[in-house]
Amino acid sequence: MTHDSLPAHLPPTRVFDCGAPRPVVALHCSLAHGGAWSGLASLMRRITIFAPDQPEHGKGSLWDQSRPLHDQAFDESVRVAEYAGQGRAVDLFGHSFGGTLALRIALERPDLVRSLTLVEPVLFAAAGAAGDPAFAPFQARHLAFADLIAAGQPDAALRMFHADWGTGDGLEDIPTRTRNYMLDRIHLIARQNPTLLDDQAQLLRPGGMEAVSVPVLLVEGAISPPIVSAVHSALLARLPKSQRLVVPGAGHMVTITHAGAVAPPLQRHLDAA
Repeated sequence: MTHDSLPAHLPPTRVFDCGAPRPVVALHCSLAHGGAWSGLASLMRRITIFAPDQPEHGKGSLWDQSRPLHDQAFDESVRVAEYAGQGRAVDLFGHSFGGTLALRIALERPDLVRSLTLVEPVLFAAAGAAGDPAFAPFQARHLAFADLIAAGQPDAALRMFHADWGTGDGLEDIPTRTRNYMLDRIHLIARQNPTLLDDQAQLLRPGGMEAVSVPVLLVEGAISPPIVSAVHSALLARLPKSQRLVVPGAGHMVTITHAGAVAPPLQRHLDAA
């Protein structure tokens, strides 16, 4: 894997050679970096995975705060997909925030997409638009988290966030370097609300998802927050070729904690696309 083999106009990108040149672009979750895909990549076959660092993550670019973070991350992800595909459509993996980016690429650049794998995409607005009862209590908790950030309490905010969206380990069990990395970026979670809660990017626009013609695999952990199931139900109702994989015993970080359970059905999904 390498950061420096791609052209300089692209974000820093890890490349995982899994035995064949078929290009996959993998977009990581918030508070992580492209290396988060390494465990899953070690189990995949017949593909090459391009995993860029998103803005403000890993060795990624600085966020241009004159525009939404989602817009900048989307533009950078599209450039990686164009490079990886070299004129061909690519398979897209996206986890959490990265899942919303992958979905946006499928909506706005369908020419770039061969298949779509969405791992707990945090488009919370989808559950709200569908009238799911899980949305209101989730929104209240998520806005309380944002209030902690606004009040200058990032440690409390990280503890709250990790309890819902972490690996299941206690915050104290995480290496200090990793914990500090997360703490330095926890404020970015609240800054995503215009897109994730309010659909600023209009991912829910009428007819958009219904026009996605590629196969879609939605992956979720069985013990993830209830809002995840609500989002997936809303997306399944609108994405024509979608199917759902629920991994027993897993939470939000399912592709890291349960890579062995995800890899075989994901491989079948790719092979059939």
